[in-house]
Amino acid sequence: MHAPSIWGILVVAVVVILLFGRGKISGMMGEVASGIKAFQKGMKDDEKPAERVTTTAEVETRETERKDV
Repeated sequence: MHAPSIWGILVVAVVVILLFGRGKISGMMGEVASGIKAFQKGMKDDEKPAERVTTTAEVETRETERKDV
């Protein structure tokens, strides 16, 4: 199988621009960029140490200890 020629790529690009228009394409690129930024921010937040998660058993143990007192 051969790679697409420059003419094939140009035809596809023209069709995409005609279907979506310049405004929609730039809007989609802006949304993609904001999604990437949000993902990177989320990855930075994950590097912080997570708070300890209490299990149901631990909560029940604490409640029974409070009732005994």
